[in-house]
Amino acid sequence: MIHGPSLALGAGIAAAALVATFLVVGAASNEPQLAMAPAAGGQDGVTMETYTGNGSPALGDANAPMTLVEFGDYQCHFCNVFFHETEGAILEEYVEAGRARLIFKDFNIIGPDSVLASHAAHCAGDQGSFWEYHDILYENWTGENDGWASEENQRGFASGLGLDVERWSECVKEQRHSAKILASNQDARALGLTGTPAFFIIAPDGNITRVFGAQPYEHFAGILDAELARTGN
Repeated sequence: MIHGPSLALGAGIAAAALVATFLVVGAASNEPQLAMAPAAGGQDGVTMETYTGNGSPALGDANAPMTLVEFGDYQCHFCNVFFHETEGAILEEYVEAGRARLIFKDFNIIGPDSVLASHAAHCAGDQGSFWEYHDILYENWTGENDGWASEENQRGFASGLGLDVERWSECVKEQRHSAKILASNQDARALGLTGTPAFFIIAPDGNITRVFGAQPYEHFAGILDAELARTGN
């Protein structure tokens, strides 16, 4: 259960496209990747910042022993599945309990509205409402590239959250968070990601486990519990 755009899409993406409004990044396969495996180490230029930087404000206790990082696309079907079927339980059992914090990072692989949604969420974050906007995007999801994430609709989302809409609109129009969004997409590629959602579970001692796709809650809980027990937390 992982969104993997086609080789044709990936082949058609040039480096120059990464600085355009449509910040698409390539993918290698349509095959689902359901296995959990240790994150590959030793990649050139990959540091802890590659996993945790250029993302959302962390949700949860900054001193929580575990960190869960999601690379997602707001238009992605299985990202939406994860949000509705799994994320709530993780928030309740781990984030609200102070055992983990959650970071969301952009990996825009579907279309221009995906990039627009990323800008919109980060601009909401400038008003202290990143996670509320993140949630309202998935709560209004109706498909991929079917118009639900249009500029008009997103302005409505911002208004519904009580944001200063003019300030938010100016931020989106000026693409003030372009550098962060671009860097997050580059982080995803540096980590070898080819689809969304993809997750990295970072233990207190820096051990990292990679999880592909919208796995069920029990899958995440098993890893989180094992790492907490292993590190004595």
